[in-house]
Amino acid sequence: MELKVPVTDGQIEGYLAEPTTEGPHPAVVIIHDALGLSQDARRITDRFAAEGYLALSPDLYSRGGRFRCIKSVFKALNAGQGQAFDDIEAARQLLAARPDCSGKIGVVGFCMGGGFALAAAGRDFDASAPYYGFLPKDLSVLDDACPIVASFGKKDLTLRGVAAKLETELTKRDLPHDVKEYPDAGHSFANKFSVGPLNVLLKVTGFSYQHEASEDAWRRVMTFFGTHLATEPKA
Repeated sequence: MELKVPVTDGQIEGYLAEPTTEGPHPAVVIIHDALGLSQDARRITDRFAAEGYLALSPDLYSRGGRFRCIKSVFKALNAGQGQAFDDIEAARQLLAARPDCSGKIGVVGFCMGGGFALAAAGRDFDASAPYYGFLPKDLSVLDDACPIVASFGKKDLTLRGVAAKLETELTKRDLPHDVKEYPDAGHSFANKFSVGPLNVLLKVTGFSYQHEASEDAWRRVMTFFGTHLATEPKA
């Protein structure tokens, strides 16, 4: 369902999906890609709810003016701080305050959102699942990161070597992790774009859905989150 997320400067839009079973439930904040809070983002949010998670996707472009929003959100991502991170934290707090939340909260992100999921892994989340996310410029944000399950496509020309680099950095820090690079997948392999004729262009440039990789990544995330976001009743 559509809802308002209270943030530091008012409210932003968001999409919440709830499990049909009785709680308490673990929760996830899902961070959309550069296309915004699309139907695909809502589909993914619904899928997490179907697996028993309270799932919330905040719209980081809520403040109006698509170009201005994209510019400011990417600026925050590159800086590792700013309004977008405040909005993500507000979404986390909204979930944490719910009586049907177990208190265990993960973060998931795709493309741009994957970068945020990595950068936010050192904050107050219990597990992070970045999909084809850019590494933070300041790798020290990984020093105290939560467990991370990360997925990349080997045919993704925009992120060459990132999977191996992330694996090295997480191993160096002795952090629980699962990093996998899919040999037949490119960028956005877990997203189902609905952009008409542009789908052909996206596929040619390596930005396309790849079912086998997407489903394997989903199974890995479910297994990983099942371990690290195991339901624990609030005290």
